[in-house]
Amino acid sequence: MTIHPIAFFKSPLSSKFGMPRQSGIVRELMGKIVFQPEYRDPSYIRGIEGFDYLWLLWQFSANRHEAVRATVRPPLLGGNRSQGVFATRSPYRPNPIGLSSVRLVDITDEGADGPVLHVSGADLIDGTPIYDIKPYVEYADSHVGVRSGFVDEHVWERLEVSFAEGLSGILSPDDAAVVCDLLSLDPRPHYQDDPERVYGMPFRQYDIRFRVSGQCLTVVEIVSLT
Repeated sequence: MTIHPIAFFKSPLSSKFGMPRQSGIVRELMGKIVFQPEYRDPSYIRGIEGFDYLWLLWQFSANRHEAVRATVRPPLLGGNRSQGVFATRSPYRPNPIGLSSVRLVDITDEGADGPVLHVSGADLIDGTPIYDIKPYVEYADSHVGVRSGFVDEHVWERLEVSFAEGLSGILSPDDAAVVCDLLSLDPRPHYQDDPERVYGMPFRQYDIRFRVSGQCLTVVEIVSLT
């Protein structure tokens, strides 16, 4: 079977570093779905405005090596315990296909780009190819009170995020709130815990630089990339 992208994702996040590890956990993170020219006929999305959520099938296009192992080490387990790849949501899979549930916020007509879907809560980086879109249907897709394996045993502890003096006005209030939400999830690799190390997370036209000490993350610099 040969498949081709029907659309590409537009996001303020251009790197895997800082990307939420699941869809829906940074609900205010906005993005756009821009269809390929052959799918810009509004007939393709007729009726989609009646749904609050959508399923996206997409490619882990930023992965630079093939998945060759049967097990992976989920970040939620601290990188210390292995689980079967099919028992996790690891991006390193035999077929690099992602599945995300996103909220449909708006649909706009953007001229030559055709109808554009504005969504929130996605875990896709800028430029991600999307292979299919399906409506989220509550009666079939929502399962309340079910077991979630090792996820039930471990709660992701969010960091407390603050900005160094003089930085709070650089970002818009909405962007600052999204950045705080993203950083609270601790984007660092699980094996790194150096309180003096400065990390950088690309967001829009900025490099958000920060340090982490214990459960406190401090944004120490915001550098323009333009």
